[in-house]
Amino acid sequence: MAEDKNKEVAYSQIRQFGDPCLREISRPAELDDELRKLVERMVKIMYAADGVGLAAPQIGVLRKVIVFRFEKEVHVLINPEITWRSEETHTEPEGCLSLASMAVDVERSNEVKVEGEDLEGKKRVYELEGLQARILQHEIDHLEGTMVINRTSKEQRKELMSHLRNMKLPGE
Repeated sequence: MAEDKNKEVAYSQIRQFGDPCLREISRPAELDDELRKLVERMVKIMYAADGVGLAAPQIGVLRKVIVFRFEKEVHVLINPEITWRSEETHTEPEGCLSLASMAVDVERSNEVKVEGEDLEGKKRVYELEGLQARILQHEIDHLEGTMVINRTSKEQRKELMSHLRNMKLPGE
């Protein structure tokens, strides 16, 4: 029961489709105490919502910051940028905490190279494939004001919109 309450609280802090914040381009983030507090909050929300990644715009902060789970650890990337992506792609169902965790088919590059900084200001480079590559592409999309609904087929978008109009968020 406590887990349900935590999830409800987490979802109440996550902006949902239709919120203008999710369509905005984020500004670069600066490493300071405020950013560290933001990251701490993002990690708590991501875990409580059973997410694998979260971007700052999803909680209403237009800064280029993402948190994600990788190899059983939480990673933070400040001002992340995809510096390379494979031409080979794969289409899979992809969910989003800002779409009430509904999934749609999204085509993504199989491999990516992502660069950014960690909370100590050190440069981090991730060369990822498969699910991890997908997660980072998804979260970095949020920093550019793009959601999975913008990357799916017209038919799936129409179906998703119909479901969203009739559905309640977790905890409602």
